[in-house]
Amino acid sequence: MLKIGIVLGSVRQGRNGEAVAKWTYDFATKRNDDVEYEIVDLVDYKLPFLGAALPEAQQAEAETAIKAWSDKIASFDGYIFIAPEYNHAVGGAFKNALDYLNPELNNKAAGFVGYGSLGGTRAHENLRLILGELQVADVRTAVTFSLMTDFVNMSEFKPADFHEANANEMLDQVIAWSGALKTVR
Repeated sequence: MLKIGIVLGSVRQGRNGEAVAKWTYDFATKRNDDVEYEIVDLVDYKLPFLGAALPEAQQAEAETAIKAWSDKIASFDGYIFIAPEYNHAVGGAFKNALDYLNPELNNKAAGFVGYGSLGGTRAHENLRLILGELQVADVRTAVTFSLMTDFVNMSEFKPADFHEANANEMLDQVIAWSGALKTVR
């Protein structure tokens, strides 16, 4: 059975990502694909900035968080990254979290679910560059939720039904690529 992590890549207070991740998880699990899905919330990992000097009192806690993050991400065969767009890119905390990884992601597949003024598409473009370096095969189809049309007052998540077609296609691609790449790991 494949294991797919639905990684919520925002730690911002008041974020819309929790609702988007839950929608993605609920949608994916209802498909009955014989795939195990799990939401991984970046806020649960207190990762320091990569390379930053830490007071000695915080070093053990940081090492524990880094190891927990690494182990969790390594446990999956593929990923769906929930990527909000901040300033035309992926958020800094998410980029920092990815910088802690490399072999954990190699030869795995990823799909994107984004949200923002343009549905998170520029964050997806940014992630494609980052993940290419980490040897992740990203799939073509993405799900893009607009803050203007899929959220009431830019905060209450009310996605349009037409997103389900893209979600199905993206999940089909992630599952196919995750299964194929499992054979080379």
